[in-house]
Amino acid sequence: MQWTLDQLRQFVAAAEAGSFSAAARGLGRAQSAVSTSVGLLEADLGVELFDRSRRNATLTPVGEVMLQEARELLRQAGGLDQRALSFAAGQDARLSIALDEALPYQVLGALVLELAARFPALELTQLNGTATEVADYVLQGRASVAFHFDRGDPGSAFAHRYLGNVEQAVFVASGHPLAALAEVTRSDLARYRQLVMQMEGVDDVVLSPAVWRTDSFYSIAGMVADGLGWAILPLNIAEYESFRTTLTRVPCAGLSLPMLSVRTLWLQGASLSATEAWLQQRMGQLLGPGSWRRPGP
Repeated sequence: MQWTLDQLRQFVAAAEAGSFSAAARGLGRAQSAVSTSVGLLEADLGVELFDRSRRNATLTPVGEVMLQEARELLRQAGGLDQRALSFAAGQDARLSIALDEALPYQVLGALVLELAARFPALELTQLNGTATEVADYVLQGRASVAFHFDRGDPGSAFAHRYLGNVEQAVFVASGHPLAALAEVTRSDLARYRQLVMQMEGVDDVVLSPAVWRTDSFYSIAGMVADGLGWAILPLNIAEYESFRTTLTRVPCAGLSLPMLSVRTLWLQGASLSATEAWLQQRMGQLLGPGSWRRPGP
């Protein structure tokens, strides 16, 4: 078959305009040229697309089906052109990023939506995991950049950049004895089991002689919600929809908690692409003061 995309465009234009003359005006061509082009398309396909016994350009049943096929082919051709233009402009063809599952989902959701709009031709792979896992993904070459909570020195293999921070606080289950206290002291906390984030080489604040550890903030939040102890959690984790009604923040004036830093990692010596540089900049903006809204009660 020797049909062309231009013939398909004229066929679609005639079908949508309802006549060859209207299609010709819209395309800036002579009516005879559009009619001839559609006729050649019909001859090449071996089917009648229009019922010419009627005054207007009325599709035959076969023509109605072929119209959908033509639209899809033209959509794919447009996508091909768009991708080629993007690559010609220096945009990445593929990108693999690793995201800490504990980062604010409002920030990550907004980042991915904007990425899709800004780089429509990009083929994206998104790997999720704990702070340690996403760093490993970069080290293994599975991702070129990672975004995670800062849990200490990443090691000499990585270059890193600070992007922003998230507040953290002490949380217990709504029915926990500590939830009934107007003010919690360090001695009060020491009376109950503490659930702590476990990462190699990182020493978290431990105030209780009874400690359970895990490598996931979501696992910690789940255990806190089940009344197994108290924990220091990023606010976005405690205010996640699943925990919003089951966790209670307890005030502890004697415990000063620093903000939990967010950073990006990539291999030392590697050059960031334009897409990766944009991701870093935009993530920092989204993590800025007042830039992301926490869910209401």
